[in-house]
Amino acid sequence: MARAGAGEPGGPDRRARGREAEDLAAAFLEARGFAILDRNHAIKQGEVDLVAREGDVLCFVEVRSRTSEAQGAPEETVSAAKARRVVAAATDWAARNGGLDGEIRFDVVAVTLLEGAPPRLEHFRGAFDADGRPEPW
Repeated sequence: MARAGAGEPGGPDRRARGREAEDLAAAFLEARGFAILDRNHAIKQGEVDLVAREGDVLCFVEVRSRTSEAQGAPEETVSAAKARRVVAAATDWAARNGGLDGEIRFDVVAVTLLEGAPPRLEHFRGAFDADGRPEPW
């Protein structure tokens, strides 16, 4: 099986951009009073990028990024299937860490990384529900 190369889907450039977007999103949320509790919690059924707390609310955050505006906004890439995978990983994290009793929210942080421009971040609170159904933007 051939390995993905630079610039190919799943390649090193894409992974590095994903990590950069997650780092930016974590800093963005922390600057707004969120506490980052965990990152990249993965199970066989899915992964949640950031686990955060905003006051009494446990937030599971999907970070989406784009390096071009040609194919739409980053937040538009969260499909119902992707949301269900995040919910599965979030449920696992909450069960393991005692977070099932309080309020839970599923957020998206959209990161746009255009060459020569500062990163643009947008936070969508309650972007989808526990069934993976998207909320209206």
